[in-house]
Amino acid sequence: MKLSRKQSVIRRHRRVRKKVSGTPDRPRLCVFRSHKHIYAQVIDDVAQNTVAAASTLDSEVKSDLKSTSTCEASSAVGKLVAQRALEKGVTKVVFDRGGNLYHGRIQSLAEAAREAGLDF
Repeated sequence: MKLSRKQSVIRRHRRVRKKVSGTPDRPRLCVFRSHKHIYAQVIDDVAQNTVAAASTLDSEVKSDLKSTSTCEASSAVGKLVAQRALEKGVTKVVFDRGGNLYHGRIQSLAEAAREAGLDF
């Protein structure tokens, strides 16, 4: 039986989450990608709280973009989430690609976050 695309993403995400966990010293940069938008959160799994978050639904990002489902939009979200995390004092994170392949929009978000100052 062949798995659907969504089932494959869920399987990969579970496999990644077995190894990746956020700590207060090094929280987890979690990415969720839908067809229209992309969301990123910096999460401390020990305290179970979100340190910083950004998405293409934020007015800062949405006003500058023609489309929210492009690599350009993802890099804008990556810069914004890195900026917000740095304001909270977070410099090192663990990257959680959310079961998606490290390619396209996920890769552009990660590279933009690195350029903005996050270390992972």
